[in-house]
Amino acid sequence: MVDNNTFKNEWAIILGASSGFGLATAKKLAKHGMNLCLIYRVRRSEMSVIESTFEEIKKQNNVQLFHYNLDAIKVENRSNVLQSLKDKIGNEGSVKVLVHSIAKGNLKPMHAEQGTTLQNDDFRLTIESMAISLYDWTKDIVAQKLFSEDARIISFTSEGNTKAWPNYAAVSTAKVALEAITRNIALEYAPLGIKANCIQAGVTDTASFRMIPGSDDIREHTLKRNPNKRLTTPEDVAAVVYLLTRDEAKWITGTIIPVDGGEHLS
Repeated sequence: MVDNNTFKNEWAIILGASSGFGLATAKKLAKHGMNLCLIYRVRRSEMSVIESTFEEIKKQNNVQLFHYNLDAIKVENRSNVLQSLKDKIGNEGSVKVLVHSIAKGNLKPMHAEQGTTLQNDDFRLTIESMAISLYDWTKDIVAQKLFSEDARIISFTSEGNTKAWPNYAAVSTAKVALEAITRNIALEYAPLGIKANCIQAGVTDTASFRMIPGSDDIREHTLKRNPNKRLTTPEDVAAVVYLLTRDEAKWITGTIIPVDGGEHLS
């Protein structure tokens, strides 16, 4: 059943909305009546499928939906999207939630007998894309006075924040930085009513996960390790994003929340 009364004239900005956690979150929030501003980056050949999916979300849930295929890291793109959104929603609308699901990083080894290895620029690109961009978007949305009085900021980390995985050094570094930025957003933007939390998702079979070298081994190990004997799904994570947007969750901020069916327990 669609609940279109939960969020009135409120919007979600979702970065990385074309697949995985971002797309599942878009579907979940739209089901409860939240309007969507979706930013993503795909090849031109993929556009027809993505546009069809977004149109279906819009029609099924009777929400407003704007989407932009562009690099969310570039300053001019961010500025243009926010100005466009501000013009479209006017004074009556506001941004209830910013969801950061950007997966743009380097999966190279630190050491290899052959092939390329991580360079300084690889770390910088990954950290800027997967961590610092959360602050950039937050800061600019605040500057545009688009956030609601009780806004929520949600991003995604992984167990690689504390565990070393081959080829994951740059992404792991970015995840740790993302968590630190989340905590400080929660602290420093609290006077504006903003709450910020980071979801530590369990191993999820997404396109980004499949790019990790050795992902098949990680998948099999996780199925044995998880007490519920299955992987996390994007829908599992999207459900918790929705919970964090509710009034009942307004006292939760600055936290790292495991959403993994108990995977982190062993």
